[in-house]
Amino acid sequence: MLSSDAIRARFERVQAEVGPGVTVVAATKYVPLADLAFLVEAGIGVVGENRAQDLEEKHAEYGDAFRWHFIGHLQSNKVRVVNRICELVHSLDSDSAARRLEVPALVQVNLAGEASKSGVEPAEIASYLGYDVRGLSTMPPAAATPADSRAYFARLRGLAAEHGLSDLSMGTTQDYAVAAQEGATYVRVGSVLFRD
Repeated sequence: MLSSDAIRARFERVQAEVGPGVTVVAATKYVPLADLAFLVEAGIGVVGENRAQDLEEKHAEYGDAFRWHFIGHLQSNKVRVVNRICELVHSLDSDSAARRLEVPALVQVNLAGEASKSGVEPAEIASYLGYDVRGLSTMPPAAATPADSRAYFARLRGLAAEHGLSDLSMGTTQDYAVAAQEGATYVRVGSVLFRD
Protein backbone atom coordinates (compact mmCIF):
# COMPACT_ATOMS: atom_id res chain seq x y z
CA MET A 1 0.00 0.00 0.00
CA LEU A 2 1.25 3.47 -0.85
CA SER A 3 1.61 6.23 1.75
CA SER A 4 -1.29 8.58 2.43
CA ASP A 5 0.70 11.41 0.78
CA ALA A 6 1.17 9.35 -2.39
CA ILE A 7 -2.53 8.40 -2.44
CA ARG A 8 -3.53 12.04 -1.97
CA ALA A 9 -1.28 13.14 -4.86
CA ARG A 10 -2.69 10.45 -7.16
CA PHE A 11 -6.26 11.24 -6.16
CA GLU A 12 -5.72 14.95 -6.85
CA ARG A 13 -4.24 14.11 -10.26
CA VAL A 14 -7.28 11.96 -11.18
CA GLN A 15 -9.67 14.67 -9.93
CA ALA A 16 -7.84 17.29 -12.01
CA GLU A 17 -8.09 15.08 -15.11
CA VAL A 18 -11.83 14.45 -14.78
CA GLY A 19 -12.78 17.94 -13.61
CA PRO A 20 -14.76 19.29 -10.66
CA GLY A 21 -18.15 17.99 -11.84
CA VAL A 22 -17.10 14.34 -11.53
CA THR A 23 -17.09 12.42 -8.24
CA VAL A 24 -14.04 10.17 -7.95
CA VAL A 25 -15.08 7.00 -6.11
CA ALA A 26 -12.14 5.08 -4.61
CA ALA A 27 -12.84 1.40 -5.31
CA THR A 28 -11.69 -0.42 -2.18
CA LYS A 29 -12.33 -4.07 -3.11
CA TYR A 30 -8.64 -4.95 -2.70
CA VAL A 31 -7.85 -2.53 0.14
CA PRO A 32 -7.50 -4.40 3.45
CA LEU A 33 -9.41 -3.10 6.44
CA ALA A 34 -6.33 -1.69 8.22
CA ASP A 35 -5.13 0.13 5.09
CA LEU A 36 -8.29 2.24 4.88
CA ALA A 37 -6.60 4.44 7.48
CA PHE A 38 -4.29 5.68 4.70
CA LEU A 39 -7.36 6.77 2.70
CA VAL A 40 -8.71 8.70 5.67
CA GLU A 41 -5.35 10.48 6.05
CA ALA A 42 -5.27 11.14 2.29
CA GLY A 43 -8.62 12.93 2.49
CA ILE A 44 -10.52 10.48 0.26
CA GLY A 45 -14.21 11.32 0.58
CA VAL A 46 -16.14 8.61 -1.28
CA VAL A 47 -15.37 4.89 -1.33
CA GLY A 48 -17.05 2.16 -3.35
CA GLU A 49 -17.27 -1.38 -2.02
CA ASN A 50 -18.09 -4.54 -4.00
CA ARG A 51 -19.22 -6.98 -1.34
CA ALA A 52 -21.81 -6.44 1.37
CA GLN A 53 -19.77 -8.38 3.95
CA ASP A 54 -16.69 -6.20 3.32
CA LEU A 55 -18.88 -3.11 3.39
CA GLU A 56 -20.20 -4.05 6.84
CA GLU A 57 -16.75 -4.79 8.24
CA LYS A 58 -15.16 -1.63 6.86
CA HIS A 59 -18.06 0.59 7.90
CA ALA A 60 -17.98 -0.85 11.44
CA GLU A 61 -14.37 0.29 11.70
CA TYR A 62 -14.45 3.60 9.82
CA GLY A 63 -18.10 4.71 9.97
CA ASP A 64 -18.59 8.29 8.82
CA ALA A 65 -14.96 8.78 7.79
CA PHE A 66 -16.24 8.15 4.23
CA ARG A 67 -19.36 8.44 2.14
CA TRP A 68 -20.08 4.84 1.17
CA HIS A 69 -21.22 3.66 -2.27
CA PHE A 70 -21.99 0.10 -3.34
CA ILE A 71 -20.48 -0.81 -6.71
CA GLY A 72 -20.66 -4.62 -6.81
CA HIS A 73 -23.41 -6.99 -7.87
CA LEU A 74 -26.33 -6.35 -5.52
CA GLN A 75 -28.13 -9.47 -4.32
CA SER A 76 -31.59 -8.78 -2.91
CA ASN A 77 -30.70 -10.53 0.37
CA LYS A 78 -27.86 -8.01 0.91
CA VAL A 79 -29.97 -4.89 0.36
CA ARG A 80 -30.61 -4.44 4.09
CA VAL A 81 -26.88 -3.86 4.70
CA VAL A 82 -26.63 -1.43 1.79
CA ASN A 83 -29.70 0.52 2.95
CA ARG A 84 -28.12 1.03 6.35
CA ILE A 85 -24.71 2.20 5.14
CA CYS A 86 -24.70 3.53 1.57
CA GLU A 87 -25.78 6.80 0.00
CA LEU A 88 -25.80 5.39 -3.56
CA VAL A 89 -25.83 2.03 -5.37
CA HIS A 90 -24.09 1.94 -8.77
CA SER A 91 -25.16 -1.55 -9.76
CA LEU A 92 -28.93 -2.09 -9.61
CA ASP A 93 -29.94 -4.82 -12.04
CA SER A 94 -32.81 -6.79 -10.52
CA ASP A 95 -36.40 -5.99 -9.72
CA SER A 96 -36.22 -7.92 -6.43
CA ALA A 97 -33.34 -5.71 -5.22
CA ALA A 98 -35.08 -2.56 -6.51
CA ARG A 99 -38.21 -3.32 -4.46
CA ARG A 100 -36.17 -3.58 -1.25
CA LEU A 101 -33.79 -0.69 -1.87
CA GLU A 102 -34.29 2.49 0.17
CA VAL A 103 -31.35 4.49 -1.19
CA PRO A 104 -30.91 6.06 -4.64
CA ALA A 105 -29.48 3.85 -7.35
CA LEU A 106 -28.00 3.76 -10.81
CA VAL A 107 -29.19 0.98 -13.11
CA GLN A 108 -26.30 -1.09 -14.43
CA VAL A 109 -26.58 -1.63 -18.18
CA ASN A 110 -24.77 -4.46 -19.96
CA LEU A 111 -24.21 -2.69 -23.28
CA ALA A 112 -22.13 -5.43 -24.90
CA GLY A 113 -24.38 -8.28 -23.80
CA GLU A 114 -21.47 -10.03 -22.08
CA ALA A 115 -22.60 -13.18 -20.26
CA SER A 116 -19.84 -12.74 -17.68
CA LYS A 117 -21.12 -9.33 -16.57
CA SER A 118 -24.16 -8.23 -14.61
CA GLY A 119 -26.54 -5.60 -15.90
CA VAL A 120 -29.82 -5.16 -17.70
CA GLU A 121 -30.46 -4.87 -21.42
CA PRO A 122 -31.00 -1.29 -22.64
CA ALA A 123 -34.66 -2.13 -23.34
CA GLU A 124 -35.19 -2.97 -19.65
CA ILE A 125 -34.14 0.44 -18.27
CA ALA A 126 -37.67 1.85 -18.37
CA SER A 127 -38.96 -0.85 -16.00
CA TYR A 128 -36.77 0.62 -13.20
CA LEU A 129 -37.87 4.22 -13.50
CA GLY A 130 -40.60 3.86 -10.86
CA TYR A 131 -37.86 3.44 -8.25
CA ASP A 132 -35.40 6.05 -6.95
CA VAL A 133 -33.13 5.77 -9.99
CA ARG A 134 -30.78 8.70 -10.60
CA GLY A 135 -28.89 7.42 -13.61
CA LEU A 136 -27.07 4.57 -15.31
CA SER A 137 -23.78 2.73 -14.99
CA THR A 138 -21.80 0.39 -17.21
CA MET A 139 -18.58 -1.58 -17.47
CA PRO A 140 -17.51 -1.84 -21.11
CA PRO A 141 -15.67 -4.91 -22.41
CA ALA A 142 -11.94 -5.16 -21.76
CA ALA A 143 -10.22 -2.92 -24.29
CA ALA A 144 -6.72 -2.48 -25.69
CA THR A 145 -6.86 1.30 -25.33
CA PRO A 146 -9.05 3.74 -23.35
CA ALA A 147 -10.41 5.13 -26.64
CA ASP A 148 -11.94 1.71 -27.41
CA SER A 149 -14.41 2.29 -24.55
CA ARG A 150 -15.62 5.64 -25.89
CA ALA A 151 -18.49 4.27 -27.99
CA TYR A 152 -19.93 2.45 -24.95
CA PHE A 153 -19.73 5.56 -22.79
CA ALA A 154 -21.36 7.67 -25.50
CA ARG A 155 -24.14 5.11 -25.87
CA LEU A 156 -24.80 5.09 -22.12
CA ARG A 157 -24.97 8.90 -22.14
CA GLY A 158 -27.54 8.70 -24.93
CA LEU A 159 -29.64 6.15 -23.06
CA ALA A 160 -29.59 8.30 -19.91
CA ALA A 161 -30.73 11.35 -21.88
CA GLU A 162 -33.49 9.29 -23.50
CA HIS A 163 -34.85 8.39 -20.06
CA GLY A 164 -34.32 11.82 -18.46
CA LEU A 165 -31.56 10.60 -16.14
CA SER A 166 -28.63 12.80 -15.16
CA ASP A 167 -26.02 10.61 -13.45
CA LEU A 168 -23.54 8.33 -15.21
CA SER A 169 -21.16 5.99 -13.42
CA MET A 170 -18.64 4.82 -15.98
CA GLY A 171 -14.90 4.61 -16.27
CA THR A 172 -12.32 2.81 -14.15
CA THR A 173 -8.55 3.09 -13.80
CA GLN A 174 -8.14 2.06 -17.46
CA ASP A 175 -10.40 4.64 -19.07
CA TYR A 176 -11.67 7.22 -16.54
CA ALA A 177 -10.44 10.23 -18.55
CA VAL A 178 -12.37 9.12 -21.65
CA ALA A 179 -15.44 8.42 -19.48
CA ALA A 180 -15.29 11.97 -18.11
CA GLN A 181 -15.05 13.38 -21.63
CA GLU A 182 -18.21 11.43 -22.48
CA GLY A 183 -20.18 12.79 -19.53
CA ALA A 184 -19.43 10.57 -16.51
CA THR A 185 -20.55 12.06 -13.22
CA TYR A 186 -18.85 9.24 -11.27
CA VAL A 187 -15.64 7.34 -12.04
CA ARG A 188 -14.58 4.31 -9.98
CA VAL A 189 -10.83 3.97 -9.63
CA GLY A 190 -8.69 1.60 -7.57
CA SER A 191 -5.24 0.59 -8.75
CA VAL A 192 -4.37 4.05 -10.10
CA LEU A 193 -4.66 5.28 -6.51
CA PHE A 194 -3.23 2.40 -4.53
CA ARG A 195 -0.72 0.38 -6.54
CA ASP A 196 2.81 1.08 -7.73
